[in-house]
Amino acid sequence: MPLCCTLAAATLITATLASFATLGAFAQTAAQPAHPLHLQLDSSPSRAEIVLNGNFHTVEGSFALKRGALDYDPASGKVGGEIVFDATSGKTGNDSRDRKMHKEVLESARFHEIAFRPDHADGTLARSGDSTLQVHGMFSIHGAEHELTVPVTVHLDGAAWSAKAAFQVPYAKWGMKNPSVLFLRVESTVAVRLVAAGAIQ
Repeated sequence: MPLCCTLAAATLITATLASFATLGAFAQTAAQPAHPLHLQLDSSPSRAEIVLNGNFHTVEGSFALKRGALDYDPASGKVGGEIVFDATSGKTGNDSRDRKMHKEVLESARFHEIAFRPDHADGTLARSGDSTLQVHGMFSIHGAEHELTVPVTVHLDGAAWSAKAAFQVPYAKWGMKNPSVLFLRVESTVAVRLVAAGAIQ
């Protein structure tokens, strides 16, 4: 092949590859929101649910949202704000068990809040529909903070958003009392499921 044809072919290939790279970068940028998002939480649908397995029974309960707002920058992955639940609102459907939980385990009279304060999220947030992000932050409970990275499923729909996340809390390892008595034993780790929803501002 003549040298001029070889150079022309090489130039064409280089230009084509550059075009594909540019289109790929554009598609990735277009797939996610271009501007930082302020996500306000609605107290009605937002909650924290717990499941604690035992040898004869499974305890299920929930905690009410106290306040919450998040700021997320899709370009950098930086997240600010907090999601705070009222520790004193925890209920499992049994008054005697709840009193013991608040007095001996959570000590909610002293530690009124349970909070998650994210600082970074890895992954691509789609402009609409579902996305999964790996969210890193600090989980505060019983007066202490613990580092967590949690997979979060986020759904965007116009000016509304919702999110779900599930993780394990080794409460006994984190300094809280295991409420097991005699033959009624429960695990030292509780499953937590966060449900959040609200408006995009």
